Amino acid sequence: MQTKKSLYYVIGASGAGKDSVMQFARDRLNGANNVIFAHRYITRSAKSGSENHVALSPEEFLERLGSGCFALKWESHGNHYGIGIEIDFWMNQGLRVVVNGSRAYMTDARRRYPDLTAVLIDVSTEILEKRLRARGRETDAQIKKRLERHRLLKNPSD
Repeated sequence: MQTKKSLYYVIGASGAGKDSVMQFARDRLNGANNVIFAHRYITRSAKSGSENHVALSPEEFLERLGSGCFALKWESHGNHYGIGIEIDFWMNQGLRVVVNGSRAYMTDARRRYPDLTAVLIDVSTEILEKRLRARGRETDAQIKKRLERHRLLKNPSD
């Protein structure tokens, strides 16, 4: 029996509310409809931000990367991000898998998973700036850089 492989690749600017939307969906679904939410592996403290992720040191990340533990991986804002290879197993079992992805890595993700469904969580630049400042994780210069990246990804021809 062949199962349909379903990958939902959630994207949007850091601070746009992806974690909040995904948590809302997770709470509502509560294990129903064969939907499973993958954790990201990140070289960032588990205490920073609201995302429930697996914190790895840069050395641990590189060890896992070299061992083929990631189905998807990218680097952004000085951190390494990975989605575990376990998502392939889950999809092969007929589960619908939701991952918190990267807009900049979308082309590579689609190359590996051509049938993925992209889900964009978008927010105005003004609201994004307020959210970034409220979470207090970045300096003014880092926030400015994130806002510029957001603008460029929204308007790639600029």
